[in-house]
Amino acid sequence: MKVAVVGATGLVGTMMLKVLAERNFPLTELIPVASEKSVGKKIIFKGKEYSVFSMQQAIDAKPDIALFSAGGNTSLEWAPKFAEVGTYVIDNSSAWRMHPDKKLVVPEVNANVITKNDHIIANPNCSTIQMVIVLNPLHKKYKIKRVVVSTYQSVTGTGVKAVQQLENERKNIVGEMAYKYPIDKNCIPQIDVFLENGYTKEEMKMVDETKKIMQDNGIQLTSTCVRIPVMGGHSESINIEFANDFDLNEVRTILSQTAGVILKDDIANFIYPMPLDADGKDEVFVGRIRRDESQANTLNLWIVADNLRKGAATNAVQIAEYLIKEKIVA
Repeated sequence: MKVAVVGATGLVGTMMLKVLAERNFPLTELIPVASEKSVGKKIIFKGKEYSVFSMQQAIDAKPDIALFSAGGNTSLEWAPKFAEVGTYVIDNSSAWRMHPDKKLVVPEVNANVITKNDHIIANPNCSTIQMVIVLNPLHKKYKIKRVVVSTYQSVTGTGVKAVQQLENERKNIVGEMAYKYPIDKNCIPQIDVFLENGYTKEEMKMVDETKKIMQDNGIQLTSTCVRIPVMGGHSESINIEFANDFDLNEVRTILSQTAGVILKDDIANFIYPMPLDADGKDEVFVGRIRRDESQANTLNLWIVADNLRKGAATNAVQIAEYLIKEKIVA
């Protein structure tokens, strides 16, 4: 089982390697891949040293699976070349997510859509992944009509440069800026570029990807995405209108029994999800579950997940595990 990690030296690529090791993924050969300037550099995986490959060297090695986290343009250019030699590509960029012929997968929700013909599989946006894991079981039970979501997203979602900006600002160091504005002691209500409709690309990703993953274009969703000075994970405030009424205790039971979800909902003891809880974890944490008293059949809840893990690396590795389990990759 040859596995390539494309973008192995980046934040998500490094996390992919960590998750592969932690989950004892059954690889027999690791092929770390990065940009030309990184070729030949060394990385450590499970105590063993590996040299970084170029893209073409990795393709020539014909890996069984390639985990991509190297940006959209790189994925558009190189993922098809890996697929041509029989590799199953799991891509973390936005390049293939809304392509009509490519599957967009959160294993707990829709892994069953993957077939042997799917040589390029898209990993959803981090903020979408954590949301649909919670929405899906509730949709099955009560049928979702509309979702209003506001996100509070970690700087790690932007990358190393943003983490460095935050750390520099906290130390009063003047350095390179990942954002147009300071992020420490601030919130920036813009993630990705603005589109003609006034929403950002990140906000519309949540709208479009949710419908595709949950296979229901009837779900109405609106989103506001905000960057905050946090490093542990993304938080989301979600308001869900259902077609049918619900019982709060039943909602809690459903979520507590959902794979990949941990319920933290005990306000009497001040227990609710925070990025500190999610940091380094693979689960989605949910709490502050309460009825919206302004409208019928409507629920409020709060969710948090580590965006580098379940929001990116872990979800990709879980897709790879599914490929092996179902003998899609032999």
